[in-house]
Amino acid sequence: MIVLEGVGMTYRAESGPVEALRDITLEVGRGELVALVGPSGCGKSTLLRIIAGLRPATAGRVLVDRRPVTRPIAAVGMVFQAPVLLKWRAIVENVLLAAELSGLDPAAYRARAEELLALVGLGGFDDKLPRELSGGMQQRAALCRALLLDPPLLLMDEPFGALDAMTRDELGLELLRVWGEGSRTRKTVVFVTHSIPEAVFLADRVVVMTPRPGRVAETFPVGLPRPRTVETRASAELGALVLRVHETLSRT
Repeated sequence: MIVLEGVGMTYRAESGPVEALRDITLEVGRGELVALVGPSGCGKSTLLRIIAGLRPATAGRVLVDRRPVTRPIAAVGMVFQAPVLLKWRAIVENVLLAAELSGLDPAAYRARAEELLALVGLGGFDDKLPRELSGGMQQRAALCRALLLDPPLLLMDEPFGALDAMTRDELGLELLRVWGEGSRTRKTVVFVTHSIPEAVFLADRVVVMTPRPGRVAETFPVGLPRPRTVETRASAELGALVLRVHETLSRT
């Protein structure tokens, strides 16, 4: 689904060029959930924007669904650390914003928006304003907005980073359920996080990046069985892999 070939990114700053990414070569299979971990400032978020076509790479080549990425792509949903909901619009209207911005008739997607909200436990909150919802509930709404147009690709930039530990764990399980563990039609997901346990728990593979300029230091396949459960978090296998990823990050 995603092919990165020698991707690099250098910013032009007043003080001179800043190299954010260097020689990123990576493939993400269709329906795969890949987590990116690395130190702050290593270019994880920049890489997501390059994949989405929001920022052109200064070196290398990017393909999504076998097509070169030269402009923003339509078939992608993005979820950020902050929910970025419009405070004056009801929750269902915030979800429908994805259709509006794509030039589509929101009325045609209302039933799907309500279905998604019910799927993530927000049934009955359609007409509430963002301020009436908790942070975790707002992030669920943001996930619904990203899924509204049923994109095959989902890019998530530390979506649970600002939440408390219990809500974060709950939304991790929610993401796996919405993603479709065990389904043959699940979406391709690239998930950026600073939490190594979260990365190992969610992902099929964990990609460890180096400090700036960000490069791929090592990739760890995650052989934990699916569906992942609360018990999975306490397993010795998960703990051992978390330790290996941590040791690799410590050496980068």
